[in-house]
Amino acid sequence: MLRYLVRRLLLLAPILFGVSLLIFFWIRALPGSPAESLLGERATPALVKAYQQHYGLNKPVYVQYWAYLKTTVQGDFGVSVASHRRVISEIKQRFPATIELALAAMLFAVFLGVPLGFVAAKRHGGLFDHLSLVASLIGISIPIFFLAIILKYIFAVRLAWLPSVGRISVLIDMKHPTNFYILDAIIERNWHALGDVLKHLILPGIALGSIPLAVVARITRAAVLDVQNEDYVRTARSKGLPPVIVDRRHVLRNALLPVSTIIGLQTGLLLSGAVLTETVFAYPGMGSWLRDAIFNRDYPVLQGGILFLALVFVVVNLIVDISYAIINPRIRYS
Repeated sequence: MLRYLVRRLLLLAPILFGVSLLIFFWIRALPGSPAESLLGERATPALVKAYQQHYGLNKPVYVQYWAYLKTTVQGDFGVSVASHRRVISEIKQRFPATIELALAAMLFAVFLGVPLGFVAAKRHGGLFDHLSLVASLIGISIPIFFLAIILKYIFAVRLAWLPSVGRISVLIDMKHPTNFYILDAIIERNWHALGDVLKHLILPGIALGSIPLAVVARITRAAVLDVQNEDYVRTARSKGLPPVIVDRRHVLRNALLPVSTIIGLQTGLLLSGAVLTETVFAYPGMGSWLRDAIFNRDYPVLQGGILFLALVFVVVNLIVDISYAIINPRIRYS
């Protein structure tokens, strides 16, 4: 296990180097420049030249990349062209919001998707099974932004049960030492703020978790159908073990291996920034931040933000691989 971890960690360097190379040259292939995007109608040739000189954009591309690589290795992602704040500071402010939203979406998807998939597999060919397949297809097919708008209209506008934008009500004054609003509310023992933060998470969490819910349900159903016909399951049943014990110890535990892979991949994708969901609900996370950076041609934000999310995605998948040995002790890494 230790050798496997070391080998995977060593692979991080070439992966992140390749990602940084692609990001750097990809964003510079976009039309326009940071100076022209931010200055707008005031973008005279003199101002554009001064702007480019100030941020080193007039230097050769390879010189810019070498400077970017050196600062990135030191943990410095540079300064945002639009806000003039350090990129790492904005990541510390924005990433906790995306973590909370992604975890809310995945909790919704897992705690609903796994039982739905399991019950559908146990009732294979029945009405519930067919309904779950239809529902999962609808969940995968419906666009996130469309579902988000429908949820927002029904539960926020018509029924006025839930808030429609932001992370917390503007009327609530609370300190944010960690920028994790749920954790901050617990630390401050502000239960009213905690309830308000959770209410703000419900609609975007459901909208963002709709696709992972459908995927988890379908993968769980397929995995349970495969596992329940294995020899060790039939042996356990022939020994007279109660069906609940067989399902929990032998069927569900072994079926969770492919499900955990999907959960890890979906979590990594959600942590990469839910642009559409954050845009519809005006949620101040990584997705909306990177969206604004694209419009502003904010090179340091795009370079630092995407590279940081690539690192998160790789780490999440590493954690998923490690979880295989925990779920099924028979698995060993050579």
